[in-house]
Amino acid sequence: MLKKYGYIILIGFTAVFFVLILVFSKDPADKIPGFKDRIGNISTTSEWLNSKKAMQGLLDNIAKNPKDYKSMLTLVEDYIQEARVTGEYAYYDKASLELLDKVLKNEPRNFDALTLKALIYLSQHHFSDALVVGKEAQAINPYNAFIYGILDDANLELGRYDSAVKMADKMTSIRPDLRSYARISYLREIYGDIPGAISAIKLAVSSGYPGLEQTEWARMILGHLYEIDGKIDSAQLTYQKALAERPDYPFAIAGLGRIEKEKGNYAEAIKYFEKAKDMIVEYSFKDELTDLYRLNNEPSKGDKSAVDVVDELGGNLGDESQSIHGHYADKELAYAYLKTNPADLDKALKHALIEYDRRPDNIDVCEAVAWVRYKRGDYAQADTLINKALRTHSRNPILLCQAGLIKVKAGEAANGVALIKSAIQQDPYFDINLRKEAAPYISAN
Repeated sequence: MLKKYGYIILIGFTAVFFVLILVFSKDPADKIPGFKDRIGNISTTSEWLNSKKAMQGLLDNIAKNPKDYKSMLTLVEDYIQEARVTGEYAYYDKASLELLDKVLKNEPRNFDALTLKALIYLSQHHFSDALVVGKEAQAINPYNAFIYGILDDANLELGRYDSAVKMADKMTSIRPDLRSYARISYLREIYGDIPGAISAIKLAVSSGYPGLEQTEWARMILGHLYEIDGKIDSAQLTYQKALAERPDYPFAIAGLGRIEKEKGNYAEAIKYFEKAKDMIVEYSFKDELTDLYRLNNEPSKGDKSAVDVVDELGGNLGDESQSIHGHYADKELAYAYLKTNPADLDKALKHALIEYDRRPDNIDVCEAVAWVRYKRGDYAQADTLINKALRTHSRNPILLCQAGLIKVKAGEAANGVALIKSAIQQDPYFDINLRKEAAPYISAN
C-alpha cells in the first residue's frame, strides 16, 4: 500500500515538474503585454471601467487563441487610445509594437497592422520610418482615408509641406471627418492662415461626439489658435467648454493655466498646472511650471522643475537614451536645457543638431536650432536657420518674436523690430519672458 502511494506521489511530483517546465520555458515572445491601471481622477470614470473591461476581454481572447490577430489589432487600437488619455506613451507604444510585430510576422501584408505600426512610429517621432511603413500600407490599400492622414503627418514633420498638403487633400476627399479637418487646420496654421485654421478646426470639433477625448483634443487646438490670435477670452471659454464636456480633462486644465499666466496671475496658473501635472504623464506641464515658478519668485522650485523636465525626456540617460525610451525627444531636450543652467548650452546645441540631422526641413526644428544658436551668440548661423523657419509665413507670435530678436543681433535691426512688432500685434499676451527680452527694441523705436 505504501509503495502504491509512493508511486502516486512520484507521478504527482513528476506532473507538477513538467507543468513548471512548460510554464517557465515558454517563449518570452509569446507573452502578451497587459494594460496599466490608471491612477488619480481618470481612474474613476465610467469610460475607464468600460475600457478596462474591453481590454481584458481582448487579452482573454488572445490567451485562448494566440493567433487571434483581430483581437491583437483591436487591443493595439485600445492601447493607442490609453496612451493619449494617460500620457503613458513609452509603455503603450512599446507594447503596441510588440503586438504588431506578432501579427506582421505571420501576415506581413496586413494593412491594419502596417497602418497602426506607422501610427506608433509617428508617436515615437520616428517620422522617416512612419513614412516608409505608411507607403507600404498605401500600396496595399490606396482607398483608405486614414493612411493618407499618416502620410500627411510624416511628410509634415519631415518638412515636406507640399506633399503633406496633397495627402491631407486626398484624405479629406475620401472621408471628411474630425481627423481630416484637424490636419487641414494645422496646415493652414503653418502657412499663416489663422482664420482658415480656426474654421477648419471648428468643423473638426462639430464632427466629433462631445466629451470624447478626440473631440476635446480638437477643441484644445481651437483654444490654442485663439491664443496665438490674441483672443484669450475666446480661448478661455473654449477650455471651459472642454471641461464641461469632459470633466478633469488635464489639457483643458492646463489651457486655463496658460490663460492665467497670460493675464499675469502666476499663482493661479501654478495651481492649474500642478493639478494637470498630477493627472497624467506630460512633460510640457512641468516645462510650463518651470517658467511659472520663476515668474512667481520661487526660483528653487523652478530650478528643480527644469531638471525634472530633462529627466522625464531622458536627457540624463546617456547617448543610448533614445533607443531605451523609444521616443526621439531631442528638439524638446534642446529647449529644456536652455532652462537648466548656462553650462548646458552645449547640450542644448547637441540635441538640436541631432534633431536637425533627422529633419532639416521642418520649420519647428529650424526654429529650435536657430534659437539655441542665438542663446550661444552664434547670430549669423541663427539668422540663416530662422530664415528657413520663416519660409511658410507662419504667424506664430513666438516664432516671429524669436526671429525678430535674431535679426536685430544679426545686424538687420529694422527687419527685426518689424517682426517683433508683428508678433505683438498678432498676440499681445504671448510668452512674457520673450516679451521682456524684446521690450528694449520696441521702446527704442
